Amino acid sequence: MGALPKIDLPLYELELPSSQEKVKYRPFTVKEEKILLVAQEANDTEQEILAAKQIINNCLIDTDVGKLPMFDLEYIMMTLRARSVDNMIQFAIKDPDTQEQVELTLDIEKVKVVRDKNHTNKIRVNDDYYLFLKYPTIDEFVKISKLSTDDPLANYFVMVSCLDTLASEDEVYEFSEYSEEEIDNFMESMGADVVKGIQSFFETMPKLRHEIPYTNSAGKEQTFVLEGMRSFFI
Repeated sequence: MGALPKIDLPLYELELPSSQEKVKYRPFTVKEEKILLVAQEANDTEQEILAAKQIINNCLIDTDVGKLPMFDLEYIMMTLRARSVDNMIQFAIKDPDTQEQVELTLDIEKVKVVRDKNHTNKIRVNDDYYLFLKYPTIDEFVKISKLSTDDPLANYFVMVSCLDTLASEDEVYEFSEYSEEEIDNFMESMGADVVKGIQSFFETMPKLRHEIPYTNSAGKEQTFVLEGMRSFFI
């Protein structure tokens, strides 16, 4: 008896929202379906993010998953789910007014990356320097998800995670080349306007978002909002 044949999977192409770069991918297999199901049962944010990273890493061809911003990964996950399984997801929510279960249907092909027209990664520090920010990667989001909302340093960690370069007309400083202590000393000298700019960068960052309108049993029109990685673990 010979070995079972290896089944070749088709390859597809998608465009990354962050850079418009085209990357190749293969659809889910049973292996990825199992990873998805286990993460759904866990109902834990960190486990969901790690499962998504493993699935995308398995399916993307010649692409470094660790360097992609989170909203790219969310978009890839959506595309993989639609191409591999089904673009329609049936799920139930509890209506906030009636507390009754409501059955909803999500067409994940309609879920898009939403962009804010005021979003920018360039922040003016003074007359000479500008701060350039980067999008957090999936590994940084895992670290962020572990932080307690009561931790006074949580917001600071989030801000530092997005620092990319400091630049003037003549010089460019890469934050990756400096120690935590050096970065802390630099950040302590920043004014309130710079901190506000970093916060705005996060608040307006591109994200996967979709609204599902429905009418509850009392006849009131409601809207259920799906954002980010939660779209795939409902």
